[in-house]
Amino acid sequence: MGKKTDAPSEVWTHGLLVRRSIGDGQRAYFTTWCPAGTSLQTLVQVEGRRWAIDEAFETGKPELGLDHNETRSWHGWHRHVSLVMLAFAVLARVRQRANGPPPKTERRAKLARALVAAGDPARRDPARAIAH
Repeated sequence: MGKKTDAPSEVWTHGLLVRRSIGDGQRAYFTTWCPAGTSLQTLVQVEGRRWAIDEAFETGKPELGLDHNETRSWHGWHRHVSLVMLAFAVLARVRQRANGPPPKTERRAKLARALVAAGDPARRDPARAIAH
């Protein structure tokens, strides 16, 4: 039996999250089940992670044989999926190294300067800048 506590149980709520694609305007609907008071930003971040996971599984099926298993137990399935995901991670790292870092653009440079300047008072006012 579970452990009984005197603390009140946390209230969970159902919800509906609607995502509209910027490109074609199509909508996607997601049901949510989360603690009451969870911010919309948190819900969107969690749902956004789901897309990366779905994409990994879709890529793993044809390239790595994720869907080519005929296991009869959870342990066999778990081993197969674990090895496929390990192979996927290795291939992703190899691709990243082969392609090299993305080129820096002027927009990225401006954004980086703005972020550094926002946190460094000396950078905002060159007259007040001091040598370290």
